Amino acid sequence: MAVRPIRTLPDPVMRAKTVRIKDIPAAMGRLIEDMVDSMRAAHGVGLAANQIGMRQRVAVIEIPDEEVRIFLNPEIVKREGERKVEEGCLSVPGYRGTITRSEKVTIKAIDLKGRPFRLKAEGLLAQALEHETDHLNGIVYIDHLESPDDLYKIDEDEEEVDGDPEGDDAAEESGLEEAHTSH
Repeated sequence: MAVRPIRTLPDPVMRAKTVRIKDIPAAMGRLIEDMVDSMRAAHGVGLAANQIGMRQRVAVIEIPDEEVRIFLNPEIVKREGERKVEEGCLSVPGYRGTITRSEKVTIKAIDLKGRPFRLKAEGLLAQALEHETDHLNGIVYIDHLESPDDLYKIDEDEEEVDGDPEGDDAAEESGLEEAHTSH
């Protein structure tokens, strides 16, 4: 369990599509724990693996007053309605923007035991699922801005919505792939 540093734009890992998980490595539990610790340390609602430099298609979400949800290979299979939302991201610190998200989504994924599942979500959970799935596809919320005027700087006292952490040398020996970037 560790808090890892969160990658921020313009880090190329934020634009790279993640790799689907075929066989769940034994170290996946450790990665999930690190992601949850990092997300909580940063006061986030969700975190995608590439935000901490990992290449796996994994996301964690913790809506206030609810259990942590873990998604391996998440894919949104249905969207319903549209709504304007204010969104922030730990990978774009100091800013928020107004974008369009779906009112409801249906997602398919697998759990830590490799069992497939579907989840229908609305409200904040639907928004978080779209946000984190976007990350796993190399998309950041600012890509959805209709106008540059829809992005604005926030006060340093305001909290962000997303995760935070600290490098992983054990990734290669554990079977987890770390995304390599050049600075």
